[in-house]
Amino acid sequence: MIIVGVDEAGRGPLVGSVVVGAVILPNDFDLPELTDSKKLSEKKREILYALITNQCRWAVGESTPQEIDEINILQATMLAMKRAVEKLNAKYDRVLVDGNRCPDVQNCTAIIKGDLTEPVISAASIIAKVTRDHQMVELDKQYPDYGFAQHKGYGTKLHLRALEKFGAIANQHRTSFSPVRRMCR
Repeated sequence: MIIVGVDEAGRGPLVGSVVVGAVILPNDFDLPELTDSKKLSEKKREILYALITNQCRWAVGESTPQEIDEINILQATMLAMKRAVEKLNAKYDRVLVDGNRCPDVQNCTAIIKGDLTEPVISAASIIAKVTRDHQMVELDKQYPDYGFAQHKGYGTKLHLRALEKFGAIANQHRTSFSPVRRMCR
């Protein structure tokens, strides 16, 4: 049976895309340390990311900050999930998604805290988190005053102070999110 695991990273931050990983694990792929990416150190995530990207079929789907602002974060997440599954371009029997909702794909089951119980979802969680973290490091290089490499776009005191001082970054900050909207009046 071919199972696709799907998970997202970046629903809560004030900046950047919401990123979704979709993974199919080979039958002989056994890593007992696979778990929710947020429970792993950055170093461990990077190691597992390398193993997953080298040994598994995987894809990333995204929804941009503009899409998030237009259709809301939930719908943008569902769209990114659908894009990730479609980007795999693989026949599958089942899609397992972390959470309580499924995107518009066939044979989908949503599993609350699935990234803790289903290795294939854990792998997708790692792909999504590391991909998004890398994006935030790159954004930090372009806009070093905001501290994106540190807070990964979340609404920390550092980020909010930078927003107040420098304003929102066009096409990067999510203007529909209230902290950004308040700062941009």
